[in-house]
Amino acid sequence: MSVAELENMTKAWPPISRAVRVPHTEADYRELMELLDRITDKVGGDKNQPLASLMDVLGVLIRIRRMNTCRS
Repeated sequence: MSVAELENMTKAWPPISRAVRVPHTEADYRELMELLDRITDKVGGDKNQPLASLMDVLGVLIRIRRMNTCRS
């Protein structure tokens, strides 16, 4: 990643970080689930849709939360 790309990411991250985060609480988990549902509706089965990778990332974060909750 170039310096310019990192700078662009740094500027873009604050609004994105409110949605893409590790769900530490039940409320966080529910918010991520709702967002994932909306994104899944938009993406459908189109892996070329721009939000498809975000759908994958949210799915991983939710799966990790479920695994950690089940072990507790």
